[in-house]
Amino acid sequence: MAATGTWAVRGGLTVLCAALLLLAGTSRGWAVADIPTVINNLRNWVVGLLAGLATLFLTFGGLRYLMAGGDPGEVEAAKRALKASAIGYGLAILAPVVVTVLKGIVGAGDG
Repeated sequence: MAATGTWAVRGGLTVLCAALLLLAGTSRGWAVADIPTVINNLRNWVVGLLAGLATLFLTFGGLRYLMAGGDPGEVEAAKRALKASAIGYGLAILAPVVVTVLKGIVGAGDG
C-alpha cells in the first residue's frame, strides 16, 4: 500500500516538473501555430518516440539474446524483442510518408 503511494507521489512530481520545464521554455506565450507546423512537430515527436523505443527494444533484445545461454525460450523472447525493434524502426522511417499523406488529406500543403 505504501509503495503505491510512493509511486503516485513520484509520478505527480515528474508531471509537475515536466510541466514547469515546458512552460518555462516558452518565450512567445501561448501562440497558436499553423497546421503544417503542428503536423511537422507531431511527426518529429512520433519519429523520436518510435526511434527511442525501437532502440530500447533492440538493446533489451540483444542483451537477452546474449544472456540466453542456449535456452530456447529465452532465445525466442529475444528474437521477438528484436523483431519489435525492427518494426519500430520501420514505422519511424515511414512516419514522414504518413505525415505527407495526412497533409494532403487536411489540405495543408507547403504552398
